[in-house]
Amino acid sequence: MMNDKKITTTSGIEIKELYTWAKPVLDAPGEFPFTRGIQKDMYRGRLWTMRQYAGFSTAEESNKRYHYLLKQGTTGLSVAFDLPTQIGYDSDHNMSEGEVGKVGVAIDSLKDMEMLFDGISLEKVTTSMTINATASILLAMYIALAKKQGADLKKISGTIQNDILKEYAARGTYIYPPKPSMRIITDIFEYCSKEVPKWNTISISGYHIREAGSTAVQELAFTLANGKAYLQAALDKGLDINIFAKRLSFFFNCHNNFFEEIAKFRAARRMWANITKSMGAKDPKAQMLRFHTQTGGSTLTAQQPLNNVVRVTNQAMAAVLGGTQSLHTNGFDEALSLPTEAAAKIALRTQQIIAFESGVTDTVDPLAGSYFVENLTDEIEAAAQLYIDKIDAMGGSVTAIENGYIQNEIAKAAYDYQVEVEAGSRIIVGVNQFTQEKEGITDVMKIDESIRIIQTEKLDALKSERDNEAVAEALTQLKIAAEGTDNLMPFILTAVEAYATLGEIADTLRYVYGEY
Repeated sequence: MMNDKKITTTSGIEIKELYTWAKPVLDAPGEFPFTRGIQKDMYRGRLWTMRQYAGFSTAEESNKRYHYLLKQGTTGLSVAFDLPTQIGYDSDHNMSEGEVGKVGVAIDSLKDMEMLFDGISLEKVTTSMTINATASILLAMYIALAKKQGADLKKISGTIQNDILKEYAARGTYIYPPKPSMRIITDIFEYCSKEVPKWNTISISGYHIREAGSTAVQELAFTLANGKAYLQAALDKGLDINIFAKRLSFFFNCHNNFFEEIAKFRAARRMWANITKSMGAKDPKAQMLRFHTQTGGSTLTAQQPLNNVVRVTNQAMAAVLGGTQSLHTNGFDEALSLPTEAAAKIALRTQQIIAFESGVTDTVDPLAGSYFVENLTDEIEAAAQLYIDKIDAMGGSVTAIENGYIQNEIAKAAYDYQVEVEAGSRIIVGVNQFTQEKEGITDVMKIDESIRIIQTEKLDALKSERDNEAVAEALTQLKIAAEGTDNLMPFILTAVEAYATLGEIADTLRYVYGEY
């Protein structure tokens, strides 16, 4: 008797009972279109960067966590900023009340940045900063600090997220309207290509699209469509794709469906290689999709939180088998609070065990040639391409976002997923099956409200000590530049170095561009 049960991935791609053939993979790792990885030897030559995302409370407290993680063997820093910092408000602003230091670290000025990296050489560590609307200001602070440390700016490396399009579509921490936001982003591209050439000027992010409820296929399609929009904006500014595209990176989510996620990453590399080639990229490094992965925050459950250790391990393994360049593993307690030190250590140890004990790093693209994985890679690529073609027909991502198309598609996918969970057709262990009454986790991190008072006192002291005339002049020059066509980065850097605050700089740009 035939089993006619229909099984699909989270994106609705049907999974056959048996796979007996796949189109042969002819491309080698490190060669166009990079399906099998961007390096010839992948992890045999160099492991991915183990980059644990951290930031909370004050710069002083976050600095302690960074030193702890570095001692535990993390190989790159990743900064989480609080909500006021993300949307351009100083800690003493009325809009900041109740949010200072909560979901990340509060950074009000270069003084805070100096404390955040106290005792850490910026020339010797790579730093990723999850920051978008205020990315230009935080990058300027980082550059200013590197200069104060005597670092060679040609050697400092890291990444700013700087992906404003997904903020409008999925996350919400935008400030200015889309067009001036795109102008700021391309100014960063241009400035860094000359002054900070090893810096990744954008991390085009599918992570938050997935966290908002998209499917794997939608995450891939909408992220690459946004990537095309950034390429076009840079080309329109007259930048050389063979130079600036080398500094673009991507940021993907890794969810629970093990094989779908692996196939998604393989398809992403192939699709991006073809997109960049079609837009004029000839240098292989400008065609490579390099990406950071974070395990799926929205998959973590407050119920039976220790189950999340297993989920994170499964997701991290899929990211590695998919060929990630950098990885953050979530703490098991993150459905309850920011991760405790103990949870952060287990998350890091998860990566280290995969790297040094599992054997999956011993050969390149271990699942290549699997009938299932190769077929699924092709099907995910085809499904994502349909979305991209539709977005292109609308005029690109900016128009699709302005029309609400991408937001509506994500919202529908999120709704459908939740209906499945509540109907029990999608099993979440410990939530709608295998439940228990007592959970047994009481040690969670709490951020005290007094952080705002501490930050306000620091701001008051800064404003009494700095050269306020120099600050006023720097902000005036920034306003004039924003009204014209000059690259904004040198003006923002001058303001930062005069100890203008993040809020003062953001307000200067708000005055010119307005708010969205």
